[in-house]
Amino acid sequence: MAEKISGSDAVLKVIQDWGVKHIYGLPGGSFDSTMNAIHNQKDTLKYVQVRHEEAGAIAASADYKYTGKIGVCFGSAGPGAVHLMNGLYDAKEDGIPLLAIVAQVPSSKMNMDFFQAMDEEPIFDDVSVWNRTAMTAESLPMLTDEAIRQAYEHKGVAVLTIPKDFGWAEIDDTFETNADVHVVNYPAPTKESVDNAVKLIKDAKSPMIYFGVGAKGAGEELKAASEKFKMPLVSSVLGKGIIEDNYPAYLGSTGRVAPKPGAEIGFSTDLIVWVGNNVPFSIFLFNKKAKVIQIDVNSEKFGKRHHTDVPMLADAKKALTALVDAGEAREASAFYNAALADKKNWDEWQASFKDSTESPVRPEPIFDVLNQEAADDAVFSIDVGNVNIDFERLLKMHGDQKWCTSGIYATMGWAVPSSLSAKTNYPDREVYSLSGDGGFAMLSEELLTQVKYNMHIVNIVFSNETLGYIEAEQRDDSHQPQSGTDLIATDWAKVGEGYGAVTFTVKTKDEFKKALEEAKKTDKPVLIDVKYTHKMPFTTEHMFIDPSWQDQAKVDEFVKTYDAQDLKPFSYFLKQAQA
Repeated sequence: MAEKISGSDAVLKVIQDWGVKHIYGLPGGSFDSTMNAIHNQKDTLKYVQVRHEEAGAIAASADYKYTGKIGVCFGSAGPGAVHLMNGLYDAKEDGIPLLAIVAQVPSSKMNMDFFQAMDEEPIFDDVSVWNRTAMTAESLPMLTDEAIRQAYEHKGVAVLTIPKDFGWAEIDDTFETNADVHVVNYPAPTKESVDNAVKLIKDAKSPMIYFGVGAKGAGEELKAASEKFKMPLVSSVLGKGIIEDNYPAYLGSTGRVAPKPGAEIGFSTDLIVWVGNNVPFSIFLFNKKAKVIQIDVNSEKFGKRHHTDVPMLADAKKALTALVDAGEAREASAFYNAALADKKNWDEWQASFKDSTESPVRPEPIFDVLNQEAADDAVFSIDVGNVNIDFERLLKMHGDQKWCTSGIYATMGWAVPSSLSAKTNYPDREVYSLSGDGGFAMLSEELLTQVKYNMHIVNIVFSNETLGYIEAEQRDDSHQPQSGTDLIATDWAKVGEGYGAVTFTVKTKDEFKKALEEAKKTDKPVLIDVKYTHKMPFTTEHMFIDPSWQDQAKVDEFVKTYDAQDLKPFSYFLKQAQA
């Protein structure tokens, strides 16, 4: 006779068979049956009690971004379910497999205007790739297995809703998962696509590589292609870290948050090797007449952001290796040499401010200290806003460092909740969360989670008393009066102290360095409030730096505003290289 198990215990057994080692959430009465199962399995499944369901969903999304393995979160019926949405939409937009377990009132009380009862399935339809409510307790393990399969297959959110009484019900403990037969094996490129791509590379005058998170794990192959074909490398924002920032031919990301070199060359290229990239803003960032060799494992992406001349339905590593093996080495073009010179000029310009004593403190001195002090395997959680710009441009990632942010969905408040994922998955590594004061205020209560579990995370808050990213949009994009962007001055160190963290307030580079040194002496969560410059980051979106075709008066004003006297436009280096 089969042994019995509760419906909720069966659900948790399935997720553990799929390699899930922890789960994020906040209890509610409708979730009591599953909380009981979490208690029953506390020796094999770690429970992380967040202080807001949104934070749990964000942490679950970050799990996959950091590890490549599905994350799991939960919410109780009604408010708890609704609170999950922001984190779930991040997973949807960035193509992240995630399982959300949602409670429902007992089946006998459903659809009867009961306390906290609501028709939950419709609210998850848009955010999910799979969305089901269990109709029987016996179906729970099979539904859980199917939810995870669908989340992985379609790279998105699976939502399983469990009526409370089904979680308590006893069922046969006989279900076997499909975790052992879950295989991911992306195809190799066809010979025809390789031959066509190689011909375009041979004929191009100014080719480049543009890669995104689909190229994760293919850093060496990207560099091999760059070196053989003399193509500069530019990434999406999320592609940062795939290649170390100090690699000479890697110009950084492109777009508004990008460094200047990465943002410039796309308009001068005639061929783009487009690898695992789906950035919506790409339509504004490249020469529309450039030919494109697009490498992706999803054919739906071909031509979505730019017309595609040669589609390669293949794994990035396999496709790049095939191109390098089949193609002829190229000599460095003027375009390639100019791109490298442009990067060198930009790096030297940024470095010229690293010892600045300007007050309030500039970003360069702070990030110079971070570059010196952060371990080679440090993990970073980066919020949305100007902090993302400074991180993209100034943090020199290398070694086995990891990072993540909210990409296409770009939800503020990301950093502190995602740092819970970083520390849970990498308990022995240094973890840093970086937030602006706007984003930090949204979910700062998750410092309580860090304190509860004694997570040694260094939380850095850049206090500039404005929603800086929006301030710049209102000023530069829509040319409107500032409206709703100002923030009140806040003593975040005192707030963090109240939460139970070790805290510091810093106003200079030396004070920040001392704070980091002290942070390494404690095993408690740390909060460092950096009183930060109100100046906006150098804008690459509205850049006036090239007098060869731009109004000299606007160039002069721009250079003065951003202290850019030592910067030269890409056209300057291209002319030098062609001489």
